Amino acid sequence: MRVELKNLHREQQQFRVRLLVAAVFTLICFGLVLSRLFFLQALRYDHYQTLAESNRISLVPIVPNRGLIVDRNGVSMAENFFVYTLELTPSKVDDVEKTITELSKIINISSNDRKLFNKFRAESRNFENVPIRAKLNESEAATFAVNSFRFPGVEIRSRLFRNYPLGTQAAHLIGYIGRINENDVDRLEDSGEISNYKGSDHIGKGGLEQSYEHQLHGTTGFQQVEVDADGHAVRVLSSTPPVAGNNLILSIDSKLQKIAEDAFGTHRGALVALNPATGEVLAYVSMPSFDPNLFVDGIDTDNWNLLNDSVDKPLINRPIRGAYPPGSTIKPFVALAGLENGKRAPPFAISDPGYFVLPGSSHHYRDWKPEGHGRVDIVRAITISCDTFFYGLALDLGIDKLSSFLSNFGFGQLTNLDIAGERTGLLPTPEWKEKRFKQPWYAGETVITGIGQGYTLITPMQLAFATAMLANNGVGVKPHLVASIRDSQTGQTHPQPIQTLKRIPVSAENLELVKQGMMGVTQPGGTAASMGAGASYTIAAKTGTAQVIGIAQNQKYNASQIDEYHRDHALFIAYAPAEAPKIALAIIVENGGHGGTAAGPIARQVFDYYLLGKMPAKQAEPVPAAIPKVPAEEPIND
Repeated sequence: MRVELKNLHREQQQFRVRLLVAAVFTLICFGLVLSRLFFLQALRYDHYQTLAESNRISLVPIVPNRGLIVDRNGVSMAENFFVYTLELTPSKVDDVEKTITELSKIINISSNDRKLFNKFRAESRNFENVPIRAKLNESEAATFAVNSFRFPGVEIRSRLFRNYPLGTQAAHLIGYIGRINENDVDRLEDSGEISNYKGSDHIGKGGLEQSYEHQLHGTTGFQQVEVDADGHAVRVLSSTPPVAGNNLILSIDSKLQKIAEDAFGTHRGALVALNPATGEVLAYVSMPSFDPNLFVDGIDTDNWNLLNDSVDKPLINRPIRGAYPPGSTIKPFVALAGLENGKRAPPFAISDPGYFVLPGSSHHYRDWKPEGHGRVDIVRAITISCDTFFYGLALDLGIDKLSSFLSNFGFGQLTNLDIAGERTGLLPTPEWKEKRFKQPWYAGETVITGIGQGYTLITPMQLAFATAMLANNGVGVKPHLVASIRDSQTGQTHPQPIQTLKRIPVSAENLELVKQGMMGVTQPGGTAASMGAGASYTIAAKTGTAQVIGIAQNQKYNASQIDEYHRDHALFIAYAPAEAPKIALAIIVENGGHGGTAAGPIARQVFDYYLLGKMPAKQAEPVPAAIPKVPAEEPIND
């Protein structure tokens, strides 16, 4: 048997090769580790230090207190209060529905709470807190605190809530706040303001809350908080305090506002009262109203449906969004147009037979008084609201001159009130009709434009602005609801500037004639004599009735036989005292009938309080819209 002897030389050589390979491999590994270490520690030091710090340090936003809104006398109209809210973070909860069911066994969670939670959850990111119940009392908060270990991902937070202590009063001008949605986020990102809303859940959604959001919100503060591996706060490293929002001081008198709103009774409509010299809005009414508190933490479905589906449309901001025919309230401005254009210089007068006929036509444009008014000059035409006089005047002026002159008073234009959503109304021209209907303009359309019918549409805000311009001798001052802004840091109050928007160079003599006619309206023989009876101050006014539906020429208007929502609107403009105006207003009572009867008493209560401090002895009963107390002032045309 042959025995192989070991080849020690060869084995030593193989061992050396293996050792060399292992050494090279080891050196390569160490090289990789050292190069990686150099990359992390030298080249990427700043980046990874930032990440490490962010894991150790949490940046916590501190939401600022929202600014307050008060009336001119300091009465609170929008304020803040702290409440406990029960909130859930979906990403931290395995079974959301089961968790809420278990929570409902210790804290009352209604079906509406669940609906709102699901709505907010759909609008939020998975890692964001979503409220389950708001406004927990101390007992409920304590109950949850004892049981909190059972509900990971659920916590109680103290949040600042908005409250509107006057409820439905002045809701359309104040507006409301609501939860920030995706559209709000997109808008804030586009404007570069998103960082200032970290931690904020709410934003202004309407009225002044929306228009003055940049003043009311304030500046968000931040805390740098050191956290441990479990995410628990260890200590506060630094803090930047928030800056509270500024306070708005309104020109509104809340007592006057309440008197005006109560005077409407159950009627729908709008009222705007202005100081002609300063443009301050003294009262701003849209009826019916709504409670803005319903929207603060999300309105429930039942209340939303009640408001949104109501035939009375309480959510419409009527002073700036409602568009109505002006009716006879346009006549003082048409009269001034005639005087300024030399079409009706005194002693011009007509003999009114009770109707107007275009040359070559048999169609009768009827006066509200079938038997006519007899001899009528321009002053008496305003006082008694003679339609026949203004039919002829409008035709002589022509639609171009008439529309051009009316535009000087802001008709067909924005008044630039300091809340969003204002409509321009409509001041018709032949060019507009051709573009809109592809039809020519007819002389008959000019005729009815002279009494505020046809295509013309105005907003109550425009009508109030025009009335204030008339009272202010042709000078139009920008209307505004915010009188001043109080800085939350310095405590200083900054008045809003008074801005003159328009200045019409009208003849003082012509303006005086129009004013005489308007003063006659509230005197015996005028269309609102009952409204001016017993007043210790002089009132210049004009009544109006705006047709809602057409009535055939051979038919007579009978409100009792017409559905309420198809009856005529009642309009009223006025200013007082007539010789030195301190207040000018415009009123519309939807489907109210005659302006002097339905709207005039509202104006009288507003004037009595503002000029005399006189409170209504009792709230006047609303005038039934079904049966006007006097014949309709406007004619009924085809």
